[in-house]
Amino acid sequence: MPFEPLVKTGQPLSAAEVTRYARHVLIPGVGHEGQERLAAARVLVVGAGGLGSPALLYLAAAGVGTIGIVDADVVELTNLHRQVIHSDADLGRPKTESAAAAVGRVNPHVRVIRHDLTLDSTNALDVIRDYDVVVDGTDNFPTRYLINDACVLLGKPHVWGSILRFDGQASVWWKGHGPCYRCVFPEPPPPGSVPSCAEGGVFGILCAAIGSVQSTETVKLLLGLGEPLTGRLLVHDALRQSWDTLTVRADPACPVCGEDPSITELIDYVEFCGVPGAPAVGEVDVPEVSVREMVSELAGPQPPLLVDVRGEEERAIASIPGAVPIHLDRFRSGQAWDELPRDRRVLIHCKVGARSAEATRLALRAGYTDVANVAGGVIAYLHDIDASQPEY
Repeated sequence: MPFEPLVKTGQPLSAAEVTRYARHVLIPGVGHEGQERLAAARVLVVGAGGLGSPALLYLAAAGVGTIGIVDADVVELTNLHRQVIHSDADLGRPKTESAAAAVGRVNPHVRVIRHDLTLDSTNALDVIRDYDVVVDGTDNFPTRYLINDACVLLGKPHVWGSILRFDGQASVWWKGHGPCYRCVFPEPPPPGSVPSCAEGGVFGILCAAIGSVQSTETVKLLLGLGEPLTGRLLVHDALRQSWDTLTVRADPACPVCGEDPSITELIDYVEFCGVPGAPAVGEVDVPEVSVREMVSELAGPQPPLLVDVRGEEERAIASIPGAVPIHLDRFRSGQAWDELPRDRRVLIHCKVGARSAEATRLALRAGYTDVANVAGGVIAYLHDIDASQPEY
């Protein structure tokens, strides 16, 4: 359905800009007026990672006048197979700084505002308030719900994308024009049930497919062009090279955008989404050992059983010698109890400690008494004990 452009008035273009954007200006529906609107537009991109990289580059090339970048991380080597806005020369550099430099190389007429922070309930409204549209390139559920709720409260549309392994999704959430994220995903998945890209991997090229959809939807919203993805969920399977469209609708009972909303201010989204291995009411934190303490115990006269709850692909990259593989899913199903001795101390590890904390918690609930989580997991082991293996 036709909709009004988000940007109502434009910003005059210089002769150099008219030449730069000439192929846009020639398109009916964009033209000189539309390009001036893009120059006046303000877009916030949350996450300068896999999805943020193509979105930032194409929004800058398209001539969006002001682009905000939110990210608190630095560039790491594991980012580079998909986060094409960064390079080897940027390793260790703040992602906002690296991304801003790349945007400047693509288009010197674009103004970049860096937000070197983690978006949370204390700052989200202030950060988002001055932008026309938000592009969500994040990879965790607390931030997704946070962005959604903040955009609903501020009346802003946000262009969402999600990727994992070979699959991607995209949509536009916008109260009054279609559903919000909560309408379609009212509850987050159980903590730890959906692997992050760091745990499950992601096909790097998939970022270009979904990120370019996000860029396209953003420009359409700014100019009032075509039909936005409001009310539609685009699902991409890279292995089948298929694009499917699902119709999604606003929920009148939605707690944030519905007829009688119960969420009228930002909440604690980490608590809402939950933390894998977090104690229930009345439970204490799981016991932990450091990797150095682990090594010492393994060298002792009565070594504990060391259990690795990661998947086979992760173990193939880096492992702690002697660890027995028992996948976290077997702890969740209870099958692990057939493999885990009750008369021997058990130490459990994963990549960084979150999944193994969940496994340790489940073992304690199953009646195991001498079990502990290895804090920091394999990554801590590589840093403190064995630097010969690759990180991931």
